[in-house]
Amino acid sequence: MLLRYSILFALLAVQFSNALYFHIGETERKCFIEEIPDETTVIVNYKVELYDPRSGGFMPSSPGIGMHVEVKDPDDKTILSRVYSSEGRISFTSHTPGEHVICMYSNSTAWFSGSQLRVHLDIQVGEHAIDYANVAQKEKLTELQLRIRQLLDQVDQITKEQNYQRYREERFRQTSDSTNTRVLWWSIAQTIVLVIMGLWQMKHLKSFFEAKKLV
Repeated sequence: MLLRYSILFALLAVQFSNALYFHIGETERKCFIEEIPDETTVIVNYKVELYDPRSGGFMPSSPGIGMHVEVKDPDDKTILSRVYSSEGRISFTSHTPGEHVICMYSNSTAWFSGSQLRVHLDIQVGEHAIDYANVAQKEKLTELQLRIRQLLDQVDQITKEQNYQRYREERFRQTSDSTNTRVLWWSIAQTIVLVIMGLWQMKHLKSFFEAKKLV
């Protein structure tokens, strides 16, 4: 499967959103890894452009070209998999802390033009995924109330990030303890093998000397 597509790693901090673009073939697959705490909202905005060989630039893609988006959680369970249009907005909420894999590929195949695509991508995590202008309009919040709401969301996101870092630290400590235990048992096993080999060699040499009547 790795020969069929390349994986593009983009480890993004939870406190920030990231906008980028990348080129992709019509049959190529690009995947991004995002470290996300649990119960965190993620919004992915994207726009696909099609390469124009006549102008040498990129233009809006045709209506038939869309993007298949697939999201997997740290347990490799698919939490989202569907085909969207050439421009869209995707939203999902994490339920397990850890590395989430976001994969995108075109729904067209090499049977068509095999054109190069440019995908503009913007991943927003946590409070950055909230449209506060829309929230203020729906809930009829004043500017002060909206600012307080933003601060509360930021505090909540910081708390989730701290809990996630504790979770990572605990897993790292468990891995370190497991590795140290294996190294210890391996050292003990090596010592036992060396002692057994030494005793066997001494016994073999003693038998050899007795056979030769040297002792």
